[in-house]
This record gives sequence, structure tokens and C-alpha cells, in this order.
Amino acid sequence: MTAGNRILKDRVAHGGMLAMTIVGVLLVAVIAAGLYLKSRAVLDSTSLWTLLCGSEWRPMQGKFGFLPFLAGTLWVTMLSIALALPVSLLTALFLTEYARPVVRKCVFPLLDILAALPSVIYGVWGVLVVVPWISRRLAPLFVDFSTGYTVLAAGIVLGVMVVPLLVSLFIEVFSTIPKELREASLALGATRWQTAWKVVCRKTLPGIMASTVLAISRALGETIAVLMVCGCVIGIPRGVLEPCYPIPALIANNYGEMLSMPLYESALMFAALLLFAVVLVFNLASRIVLNRIGCDNS
Repeated sequence: MTAGNRILKDRVAHGGMLAMTIVGVLLVAVIAAGLYLKSRAVLDSTSLWTLLCGSEWRPMQGKFGFLPFLAGTLWVTMLSIALALPVSLLTALFLTEYARPVVRKCVFPLLDILAALPSVIYGVWGVLVVVPWISRRLAPLFVDFSTGYTVLAAGIVLGVMVVPLLVSLFIEVFSTIPKELREASLALGATRWQTAWKVVCRKTLPGIMASTVLAISRALGETIAVLMVCGCVIGIPRGVLEPCYPIPALIANNYGEMLSMPLYESALMFAALLLFAVVLVFNLASRIVLNRIGCDNS
């Protein structure tokens, strides 16, 4: 192969990869622009402040307050991450720092199976197991009555769904730490737990944060499993034993039926745009934090 052919192939490969990168970036912009254009009708009829801070949801009267849905989304997502993060972090530490190879060979396929299960299976499990447990066992300890279809049920189901993803990501992050660094810590007299917590976790903190952000982004958009156990009651939850109505559930429940009502359809498109914006802002904020951590570590 001549030098000219090699240079030509290199330029073609460079151009192709650049084009795919541009397409990927433009795809995000196209999605955002499409959702915005579809949302123009409700944005023109109602102020943005009213849409974001209003609590009244009466589509037949043209009143669209998204605060209950935003609150439900944040309640469920934050609760699921709060439940899943410690379990996932400790599981990943055990598998990478303590477990024998035979244990890893048994656990990794199970994690792959859990990650591959359709979300509707988690939803059915939540309806058959989690919801009755909350209704009959847990809720009577704190409130007079609860159907079990609550923020807590949605958080537990979503947390279980997120665990395999977080464990896999954490294992990948922890595997980047050189073996020599662990051996040096142990040689200095540190215990295995001190090495895992103060060396491995501290060294991989940016990776842990990035993995957590990815899991939060995944949890924000989960629909079917959450829809089946959240209760779908419009209102701002005041506790984990109250029902909620996250934005993905709102879109899934109403979009197909309301295509004949342009303003209602526009409101649902605004809900999708709102979810898109929440994920985008959260990821940008986390990227800023990660960059600062990287600068501090350097």
C-alpha cells in the first residue's frame, strides 16, 4: 500500500468519524427543537412560570400546572438513588476487593440477567410484592391507611432496577485502579477496608459521581415500572407513603388519548421537553462538578 493510499484512508476515516460526531450532537439539538416547536401552543397560552410553579391540572379548562409532576419525578428518582447507591457501591467493592473469582463468576451473570429484564417485570413484581408489603406491613406503623401505591413503592422498584447498572459501572471504575496501588496501601499497614474506602473510592471519586449521574438520568426517564406502582394521583407528595405522578407516567398515560386536543397534546410535549431539560441541566451541573474535582485532584 502506497503512502498516498494510507493518507487517503486516514482522511476518509477522520472525515467519517467527524461526521458521525456532528450527527450525534445535532441529534440532541433536533430533539430539543422538535419538542419545543410542539410545545409552542401551550407556551403561548400560559406563562412559563405558571406552567412550572402551578399545581392546578385541569386540561379541559386549559390549566396546566406541572409542579406536582416535577415533584413526583424528583421524589421517586432521588429516593431510588438513595436506596440503590449504598447497596451498589458496597456490592461493587466486595466483588472487586474481597470476592473470590468463583463468586464473581456466579454473581456477574446474575447482574446481567437483572439488567436485561424488561421494566414491566419489575413493575409486576412491585405490584405483587412491594405494594402489598407497604400497604399491610409498613404503612400501618406510620399512617392510618395506605393503598401501597406510593412514592416509596416506586422508589424501591426503581432502585432495584438501577442497582445492576450502578454495580456494573462501579466495577468498571474500580478496575482502573492499578494493583500496585492496592499492594502499596496494604504494605503500609492499611486494612483491606481502609484500602478500599480511602484509596480505591477516593481515587475513583469522579468516576463514581459520573456513574451515579448516569444512573439518575436513567431513573428520570423510567416509565412502565414506575407507572404501575406510583399511584398516579395528581398532587405534591408530602412524604414517601403518599402517591405521586411522575412526568414519564403522565406522558405514557395520556398521550395516545389526547391527540384530538391540540392544547393538551402540546402540554404533554412540554412535559417531555421539561424532562429533557431536567436531564440536560443535571448532567451539565454534574460535569462542572467533575471538572472541579479533576482540577483539585491535579
